[in-house]
Amino acid sequence: MTPRPPGPDQPTTTSRPQGPTQSPTQSPSQGSSQGPRAGTASGAEAGARAWAELLRLPALFTVPGDALAGAATTGNRPNPRTLLAIASSLCLYEAGMALNDWADQAEDALERPHRPLPSGRIRPPAALVAAGALTAAGLALAARAGRAALAVAAPLAATVWAYDLALKRTPAGPAAMATARGLDLLLGATATGGSARPALPSALTLATHTLAVTTVSRGETRGGSPLAPLAALATTGTLAWTLTRTPQVPGTAPSRCPAAVPARHPAADTLRTVLAAAFVATSGRPLLHAALNPSPPLTQRAVGGGIRAMIPLQAALAARSGALASALLTAALAPAARRFARKVSVT
Repeated sequence: MTPRPPGPDQPTTTSRPQGPTQSPTQSPSQGSSQGPRAGTASGAEAGARAWAELLRLPALFTVPGDALAGAATTGNRPNPRTLLAIASSLCLYEAGMALNDWADQAEDALERPHRPLPSGRIRPPAALVAAGALTAAGLALAARAGRAALAVAAPLAATVWAYDLALKRTPAGPAAMATARGLDLLLGATATGGSARPALPSALTLATHTLAVTTVSRGETRGGSPLAPLAALATTGTLAWTLTRTPQVPGTAPSRCPAAVPARHPAADTLRTVLAAAFVATSGRPLLHAALNPSPPLTQRAVGGGIRAMIPLQAALAARSGALASALLTAALAPAARRFARKVSVT
């Protein structure tokens, strides 16, 4: 949903708009020995890669943890409605990715011509149709999870479309992105337990990190002041500190039970401390580099680090609520995200 140019470590093959390796005017006999089938396979592979770039597939690994962290705050184990919330989140997230590039196609033609739309590998109407279809699918899945979940998914979808079409380049842009991420966590809570109240502190934590990362992302293409990375670095440290403080009481909101402290579980305490440290390491180091030198490449790396840091942050939030299994499952997504990011850039 945030406009991001390709990172400095993106494979050079992604910047080539040619598509299939076989020329349209080349006869089968002039191509490979496998004839037309080879050209068809090559075209299908190129098309699949183009859609993978458009939808930023590696970034999908940062999405399930939202619902799992939200579900953890309810005191209930993940259930089939939690899975529906995850599926809904994935659809709405991908809708935002497709809509983002559709809205940015004029700008990308000048600054990022290698992207799927300006390079001609995907037609703009197809991206817009995909955004609409994914939004409809996300809302339908949320409706299956219950009215409470749909009541959160509807404003989430509206926020995604408002951000991409109107708010992205305004001062309200980072706040809109943060709101979307917070609502995504609340979607998991409402689908699992029927109420968003217990998840409000966790949603605020995730939204704060998103706000900081989105603010830094505004300097991706041209660089900028070190103030945004410095502020994000301070935010990272503050959030990590709060994660290691008193655990949240699952199923309650702080305003309803301000003095309640659950029995401390050594394994949960140790796990959330480790995850908080992983969050700082993933996000903090590239932010420090960007603060020292706010050039576009280092800023892009800082944004990429902030996106990947979503996973240990979500896992730490789940561990803070005592959901060890959800925390470990979320944390296990991090290696897969790194592996796929080497093939398709998330920026």
